[in-house]
This record gives sequence, C-alpha cells and structure tokens, in this order.
Amino acid sequence: MGAQARREVNPRMVAVGQGDGLCCLAGLSISDQKEGRRQAGGGMAGGTEGRLVVIDLARTVALIGMAVFHFTFDLEMFGLVAPGTTTTGGWAIFARVVAGSFLFLAGVSLVLGHGGGIRWPSFLRRMAKLAGAALLVTAGTYAAFPNAFVFFGILHSIALASLLGLAVIRLPAVGLLLLAALVVAVDRSVALEALNPRWWAWIGLGTMQPPSVDLVPVFPWFASVLMGMAMAKLAGAGGLWSRLAAGQPSGIARWLAWPGQHSLVIYLLHQPVLIGGLWLFLWLRA
Repeated sequence: MGAQARREVNPRMVAVGQGDGLCCLAGLSISDQKEGRRQAGGGMAGGTEGRLVVIDLARTVALIGMAVFHFTFDLEMFGLVAPGTTTTGGWAIFARVVAGSFLFLAGVSLVLGHGGGIRWPSFLRRMAKLAGAALLVTAGTYAAFPNAFVFFGILHSIALASLLGLAVIRLPAVGLLLLAALVVAVDRSVALEALNPRWWAWIGLGTMQPPSVDLVPVFPWFASVLMGMAMAKLAGAGGLWSRLAAGQPSGIARWLAWPGQHSLVIYLLHQPVLIGGLWLFLWLRA
C-alpha cells in the first residue's frame, strides 16, 4: 500500500476566512503584474494598466469556487447539512480542485512577475503581506477552533511555495514538469510517523495529518505551483501572453475581473461575512 493511501488526509480548504488581490493570494501583487508584463511573454502592452484581464478572471473563478465550498462547510458547521458532507465524495474532490487552482495560479504569477529577473523589493513586500495574513488566519482559527486551527493553510503554503519557486524559476518548462512529477511521486511513496506532529506536518509526508480546518502541505501541493510555472513558461514561449495583452476584453469581463484584482482581501473577509450572515439568518428564524 502506498504512502498516499495510508495517509489520512483532511480535504477541507479553509473553515474561517482569511486575505493585494488573488494577486497576492496567487503569488503576484498588482505592481508585480504591471512591472512584469514584459516578462515570460515578450513585450506585453495595453490592457488594464498592464494587467492581463484573463488572469484576473481565472482568479475570480477560483474565488467563486472557494466561496461555494466554504458556504457549504458553514452549512455543515451550523448543522444545516449532513455531517461529513464537505469531507467526502464530490465535495472533497471539489475542495482539492479549488486549492489546486489557487496554487497553480501562484505558479503562473510567479513566472509572470519574476521570470525575467527577480525583483526583490516587490517580492519581499508581497511576502510580508502573505505572512501577515497567514498569521492572522492562524490566530483567528486558534481562537475559534483550538483543536483544529490553521497552522499551515493555503496562505502559508503559497508563501513557502513562492520562495521554493524562486529557487527553480530558471528551470525550463520540461524541468519544472519533471520536478512536479517527482513531488507527486515522493508524496505517494514516502510516509514517516516521525513527521506526524504539527511541527512537521507542513511537509506532508507523515502517516496521518493532525486535525486542521485548512492544511495544504508542501507534498503534494507544491506540484501545483510547479505546473503553473511550467505552463506560464510554455505560454510565454508560444507568445500567448503577448496575444492576450493585445486583445484584452472589455465591458463585463473587466467587471468580472474585479474580484480577482482584490482577492486577498476577499479571501480574508468572505468567511466572517458568510458565517455572520448564517448566524443572523438562524437567529431571525428562531
């Protein structure tokens, strides 16, 4: 039996809300995308002050998926749907797809922002925002769920993956894909009881995972970031970023892209709003 089969996995993404756009959430601040528009794609121009609207739209879709999953999780928490709904079947798969989409976009954004050269001031500013938001999530969830608080959730994972991604950003797309396959292979073949405690569970190679309402360990999730980086490099080599920049959508597409431009704030605030709304609804109905 492989390590993945023996490892008890908590599929929940985030139970309590967390939050400069999925830009920062997915690895790229607004200034990063503007300044990096000529990188990984060869001379992007135009658009939303240099932004690729299609990337923001992808972030919006990821945010919608996150909100749908968390609303269902909240319904379960308030006893309005059957226990275990969000941890089994299609909902468990959906949670993994949503988490993977955030990390994939983080990889894409890392290459768009720094593929032509690492801009340390911008990168460090973004990392400070991510780290601050991650600490806020840890503190908030510890207060609400002391036995299952977020010690290495999606924000923690994106922050560490961004650092690891910089170390391999010079690899070609094929090299990044091979490295992603290696991460998955290690995840499926290695399981060590010594890595079960919370202090080491962020690695993801224990035989079981400690309780947490959001646990996104390095193995296997770093593979999603590497795949995003590889796809961004392939898209740049094929001229896709330049073509998208030359034909930016307008009208409703730009409106729909707005959440994707402010995703970290939305990410931080959506759960308090959802939980507060459900609590108010139940209170009024009582």
